[in-house]
Order: sequence, then structure tokens, then C-alpha cells
Amino acid sequence: MLTQAPRGTRDVLPAESYRWQYLEDKMRRAAALAGYREVRTPVFEHTELFLRGVGDTTDIVQKEMYTFKDKADRSITLKPEGTAGAARSFLESNLYADALPCKMYYLNAPIFRYEAPQSGRLREHHQFGCECFGAKEATADAELILLAFHLLRDLGISNLSVNINSIGCPKCRPLYHQRLKSYLADRFDGLCDTCKERFDRNPLRALDCKEKQCQALTKDAPSMLDMLCDECREHFEQLQTCLRGAGIPFAVNPRIVRGLDYYTKTVFELITRTKDGNLTVCGGGRYDHLVEQLGGPDLPAVGFGMGLERVLMLLDAEGVSIPEPGWYDVFVTYMGENRQHAFELVQSLRRAGLRADMDHCGRSLKAQFKYANKTGAPWTATIGDDEAASGAARLKQMSTGEERTVLWSEAADVIRGLTRDETVPEGK
Repeated sequence: MLTQAPRGTRDVLPAESYRWQYLEDKMRRAAALAGYREVRTPVFEHTELFLRGVGDTTDIVQKEMYTFKDKADRSITLKPEGTAGAARSFLESNLYADALPCKMYYLNAPIFRYEAPQSGRLREHHQFGCECFGAKEATADAELILLAFHLLRDLGISNLSVNINSIGCPKCRPLYHQRLKSYLADRFDGLCDTCKERFDRNPLRALDCKEKQCQALTKDAPSMLDMLCDECREHFEQLQTCLRGAGIPFAVNPRIVRGLDYYTKTVFELITRTKDGNLTVCGGGRYDHLVEQLGGPDLPAVGFGMGLERVLMLLDAEGVSIPEPGWYDVFVTYMGENRQHAFELVQSLRRAGLRADMDHCGRSLKAQFKYANKTGAPWTATIGDDEAASGAARLKQMSTGEERTVLWSEAADVIRGLTRDETVPEGK
């Protein structure tokens, strides 16, 4: 049926959009405090960007991308994650030639993945992400973890903890891969089909497989943390020192590898405990070679992504109440043939910066007041024949019923003053 949204998508209706706006405002403020500025990248990119950046052994590339040919027979993919597009934009715009680090964030960015819709993540969902290009020190990693942690905690999400790991770098990871593959080879027949497919090219992914048989088989697998090179070990220790100094709860979890091939060194997840078990709210890590893989200079980088739908779902579960703003500051009602006067007053109030409206449906005066009350407008301004003759309106505070008459030219200033005082002064 054409009047149904596609599976895995949903509308954000006017009655709930204020919740998204509230969340977006909090995220913008958190990003700005740490010096992150907004970037907006296209909804779709050339498919090669994700093949080279995300990695062709990932579930996203193998199973979940919305890929199609355009009219020029070019392969195009709807954005399945935010980092690759941000890195492409950073590179294409030569931002690496500016003062570094370059700190960027994206907000309410639509992300598309063809997978079974799940709690807090649909086939089209939306992310808040931060990307920091050109910073090699672990303080940059810690800064992002703290940004996400304090944002979520201040929003009202409780039982938060941070899981961190290091998955090494191109210098130390190949030797670990050999040792891990040797361990998995003796258990190969028991692995799921997906892990068997990834065995040669990316055995690390077996560590975060969600299949129970793979989790059991990898329980005693060797840890990357035991094989870190000096540079990776020092970086990971610096990160832990920063987090301890900040006083936030964290744990080292060697099974966190994240699902994207571009990660190096730090990977992290922010977890909250729910009645249904642990839920990942935010995930990220370091991707020191992504810009180079895309054809740019060798620059370190770190970032995270956070799903807006999942955050809103958790706020509901926590019972966090997001204040709903009223529709209008004032609703203009009219009697008789004074529709045009009401229209002109509405425009005047709007030009003065007040949220104002009037009846556009030909309702009776009684019905106009009923509708104004439904919108939550704290004030009404009524124009009848007498008011129209004197260029005035009868201002009414809806919560108390108190009234006074004001000139049209003074209406905006009077309403602002009355709103500040929250009382209706004596009439003139």
C-alpha cells in the first residue's frame, strides 16, 4: 500500500519532533564545548568509498548496504555509516592543510542498513557522530569518550559504563592474526558460516560474533592486549590514565573489536544496563590509516557514532520527561467580519518575534477558543467590531481568564511583559 512507510522506516510526527529537537540541541552544545563544528555530507556516496574505507569483509558491506546504479551506470550507496563520508569530505576539501586537529560533528544524519529492524535501530536511523582528524595522542580518544559519557549521563541515562580495548596497529596486529588464526583453525568446523568466510581476511571479527557457538569457541582465545607493540601499549595506558583521572567507570574488554575494518588501536563502547540486558549506546575508536587509505596523507583520527533513536528509546525507558513547548505564544481570535484584522495582527506579532496564529477554518468564536486552549496558547487576543474600530484587541490570559485591552501596535511588547511577570496588570 502506497500510504505505508517502507519496513524499517518511520515518521517523526509533529507531536513528537520536539523530543528530537531537544536531543539535538543537547548534542550540539556538547560538541561545541569540545570545539567540534558541524559537517553535513551527502546521503549517498560512491560505493567504492565504503569498499575501501569500511572494508569488504564487514557485515555492512557484505550484507547491509543499499547499493544501486544511477543513470550513468555508476555504483552509488546510501550512507551506511558516517565516518567514511566525513573522511572523504575532509580529504576532498583539503582540510588537512588547515590547522590540526580538525574537529567535526554530524547530527541527525540518516544512516541506511538493510538488516532486520531492531530495538532503537531501524533500516533508516539517525546518528550523532564526532570525528577528530590529525590528533595522535590518547587524550583525543579520552576527550571523545568523556564527551559522549557526560552527554548521555546529563540527558538522564543511568547505569552507564565504558568498555575499552586496543586492537593494535599494522605493526603488531599481523602477528596476533597469525596466533588467533592458529587458535581458530583447531575449532574451524564449529564456527558459524560468517566467521568461516572471514577466517582468512579478518579473523578478529570472530571475537565479537553474536552466535553462541562462536562465543563459546573464542572464550579462551589469545588476547591482542598481550601482543601490543610499545607504541600501542603506551597509547592504551595513556588512555586509561586519562579516564581514571576523569573518574568515570570503565573496564578493559578484550572482546571489543567493533564491526568496521578501519579501526586501529583504541576501540570503545558506552554501555547501559537495561531490564533486557546490556545495550550499547555509543561506539567508536581510532582509525589512524583511513585518510591514507582513501588517497590522502597519513593522518591519525578518532571518532564515535551514537544513534538518536536508541537514545530516545532509553530516555523513555528511564522515565525521563522532555519538556514539551507550547505551539504558540498567542492565538488571535475574531468575531464577525474581522478576519482580515486578525490576519494583520498575527503578521505583526510574528514580525515582533512571537509565535502567533489564528483560525483558518471558519470556526465560531467559541470553537476558536476551544482550539486555542487545545494548542496550549497562554494568551488569546480577540478582535470584535469595537476593538477593530479602535485598533485594539482584547487580551486574555487563558490560565486565569483575566483580560485587558491593548492596542495592536503595543500587543507584542505587552504580551512579552506579561509573560515575564506571569500576571495581568490592571487595565489602562
